[in-house]
Amino acid sequence: MITVNIHEAKTQLSRLVERAARGEAFIIAKAGKPMVKVIPLGRTQTGTACRLGFMTGEITVPDDFDRMCGHEIAGLFAGHAA
Repeated sequence: MITVNIHEAKTQLSRLVERAARGEAFIIAKAGKPMVKVIPLGRTQTGTACRLGFMTGEITVPDDFDRMCGHEIAGLFAGHAA
């Protein structure tokens, strides 16, 4: 992965964006200190994607979850203190 300074990134932005769009991520640095990483849209970094169902079997939801505290909630909407 290449690192470019801000001045170079400004002067070569079109070329750098084209490279990133082809999958070549790059870093922009200020005074040698990395500041941002540019990656193409639609591409996620390894390990950052959401995994559906990763807690299957770890938690349970009560059958009456959608009715829990119904009277108290209705009273609050009616303006009655809990």
